[in-house]
Amino acid sequence: MLNFDLTEEQRLLEQSVREWAGREVAPRIRELDRAHTFDRGILPQMAELGLLGISVPTQYGGAGMDYICLGLASEELEYVDTSLRVIMSVHVGLNSLTLLSWGTEDQKQRYLVPQAQGKKIATYGLTEPSAGSDARGIQTVAIKKGDRYELTGEKMWISLADVADNFLVFAWSDLEKKKQRDPSGMSAFIVERSFKGFSSGTLTEKWGILAGNTGFFKMDCVEVPAENLVGEEGEGFKIAMFALDQGRYTVAAGATGLIRACRDASVNYARQRKTFGVEIGSHQLIKELIAQMESDYQASRLLWQRAGWLKNDGRRNTRETGLAKWFSTVASERAAGDAVQIHGANGYSDEYPVGRFYRNCKGAVIYEGTREIHKIMQADYLLGYRNDKPTRCDLPAWEIR
Repeated sequence: MLNFDLTEEQRLLEQSVREWAGREVAPRIRELDRAHTFDRGILPQMAELGLLGISVPTQYGGAGMDYICLGLASEELEYVDTSLRVIMSVHVGLNSLTLLSWGTEDQKQRYLVPQAQGKKIATYGLTEPSAGSDARGIQTVAIKKGDRYELTGEKMWISLADVADNFLVFAWSDLEKKKQRDPSGMSAFIVERSFKGFSSGTLTEKWGILAGNTGFFKMDCVEVPAENLVGEEGEGFKIAMFALDQGRYTVAAGATGLIRACRDASVNYARQRKTFGVEIGSHQLIKELIAQMESDYQASRLLWQRAGWLKNDGRRNTRETGLAKWFSTVASERAAGDAVQIHGANGYSDEYPVGRFYRNCKGAVIYEGTREIHKIMQADYLLGYRNDKPTRCDLPAWEIR
């Protein structure tokens, strides 16, 4: 029998994140956004709440919670601001949960444990100036030299680029396969900021998620110990795609929170604003826009929870997670646009939050698979062009030993 009720643990987690974000971040987020400033002080608070290791087993320093909890946290954080959810996406989803499944025991002890405890911050490096959706187009190379690899290349549009301590980096380790664009020539590596030849910078010209840190990093003959190779040589592309399954899940849940924020802001405004002598909420077309937000919110929440249930059950979920990410991010863009419309001229003012929602929502329609990529993926499943097979990594995070 289906049961959509949250467990006691899940309800408490949802409530605690909602209260913390509403109390500690919401009152300051407009100023942070205006100043284009990332508040590093948020990170130790998130660590204290257990969010930076939320779905990492307790034996590796995490909170040992399930994937529904990860989704709930992501939704509540983005309800306040997208920059908060982005931390969950890159630190937990793309990096830590990937190390949990693919890392060696030594890598888990050296990197995963301090990340789950919030002592170290981590991110993910796949996208490059000339390679986004086309992951095979990356140019970063890793040359094996004895017991080390020498990495050279540049990564772009990296969340927490100027904040993270550890980076999960993808590079070509087989140059012949690079020429053939054969993904079995890619490998994954853990790179530390402290490694010689590593440098990073912040992108200052973006127009969304201004309270978050986004940038680039460069590697100029960075020497990486062989023990920092994640998985085997040639497994980098598989690892990158596995990581995206985790990251996209948090993006889907987060976009759901943004839809809810747009809905709540619109409902409040529609009750307060009057035109032609009545509340604008009494006008039919305003009702239509708000009803669409509610429909999109409920559908998005069910989609990400369906993906989370599959993750909890240790089943392959690329298709379901991709659908949740695609639907919810496109719906969040629609909700944000309609929220601005409901607010009229005030929606064009920074005095109201809906303009920030509108600026923030667009990124998620692009990163971790554009809406076009996800459309193609879903069609390919129906047409039989994709047939994902389970891997050894499709286990609930907290049950991996």
